[in-house]
Amino acid sequence: MLVNIFYHNQQNSKVSNITPSVGFFSLEMSSQQISTRILSIESEINSSALFNGKIDEQDVDKLKTVQDEIQKWNFFIDDAPAISISAIRSRARRLKRTHNLAILFIDYLQLIKIDNRGSQYNRVQEISEITQSLKALAKELNISIIALSQLSRAVEQRSDKKPILSDLRESGQLNRTPIL
Repeated sequence: MLVNIFYHNQQNSKVSNITPSVGFFSLEMSSQQISTRILSIESEINSSALFNGKIDEQDVDKLKTVQDEIQKWNFFIDDAPAISISAIRSRARRLKRTHNLAILFIDYLQLIKIDNRGSQYNRVQEISEITQSLKALAKELNISIIALSQLSRAVEQRSDKKPILSDLRESGQLNRTPIL
């Protein structure tokens, strides 16, 4: 889902002739998987065909053209699987300093590790601390941060399946610290 949001952000940037520097922290997917999905979306070639390498000569030519276009995008993927909030802050500051970072995407919030604090906090408190830290980082760097969050199973139990803020998993304080 966040790959699609990221991709549409890039498309809007092309229309406006503004190419913001974008960071993408993926704690769930590898950079290769993200790149393949972006190639699939941009080239309109089925992603499973790309993953399996089942493409024809015409598709190869199309992919080369699309890849050349994507090379012009100003984006950086970090796919460290178990990254801490302090590492995200550090890497975001470096991207801001070296590439004038404008937008930061995080997939997804619940996989971010809290800095070594032992077991004095429960996970809801940790998520609250992480979101407060991301909000402070956005303000400090003057950037937008878009973080994906998992939903709890509570939404499946209701007749109205439309998610509400309280459905965000492990995020009791998230609606009090909006970062989106």
